[in-house]
Amino acid sequence: MGKQSEKKLLDQACTELCRSVRDTIRLKHYSIRTEQAYVHWIKRYIFFHNLEHPNDMGSPEIEAFLTHLAVKENVAAFTQNQALAALLFLYREVLRKDVGSVDAVRAKKPKRLPTVLTEEEALKVIGFLSGTNRLMAKLLYGSGLRVTECVRLRVKNVDFTRQQILVRDGKDEKDRVTPHVFRHSFATHLLESGYDIHKVQGLLGHKDVKTTRIYTHVLNRGPLAVHSPLDQALARATPSVEIQTTNQRI
Repeated sequence: MGKQSEKKLLDQACTELCRSVRDTIRLKHYSIRTEQAYVHWIKRYIFFHNLEHPNDMGSPEIEAFLTHLAVKENVAAFTQNQALAALLFLYREVLRKDVGSVDAVRAKKPKRLPTVLTEEEALKVIGFLSGTNRLMAKLLYGSGLRVTECVRLRVKNVDFTRQQILVRDGKDEKDRVTPHVFRHSFATHLLESGYDIHKVQGLLGHKDVKTTRIYTHVLNRGPLAVHSPLDQALARATPSVEIQTTNQRI
């Protein structure tokens, strides 16, 4: 069966169900990316089980699909977790069906540290950019915004008097404030400067401090007022970096 035929079968099987899924997701104010991902995994799940309706399936079928993703397709742990979240949403929120516990073979979570730029590297990258790209890079590094939060930023979210950005309806529908003055570098440089990990956790919008600890390279040194790493980097910039940025004002 060709890819076009597969897509047609999926669309036919999912028309009503996927409409219900989208409506429920929008009522809960989930992001468009979450909607797209959930619909994708629900379609994959249905096709994997030969177009069987999810109402006629349950925990064993979910486990079989997730195990297939881990064993046969060798997907990352994040990918498998996203598929599981989509299916649990389908059953719990749309079909209102309790599927109980799901015990599938889990994908291995890679032990990787995020890539972090040095202050000088961050400034050099910013120095080579211009226009909108330059502004976005400065916001990512200067405030720790997520890429999607940066793209959706509006003038009304900027408090020029207090020099703050209010991130409205960020990940998990949380509002948070970040100092105005690349995200991994933002977090790491704050921790290296001695800021309390829980303060950094709040700025990044992490639900669990364990996520923030990925960036930990030094001991906590107590709560302090947070200053943007962009401002600090510019203050300590070497002459060679300053030369790179003289033609375009940061």
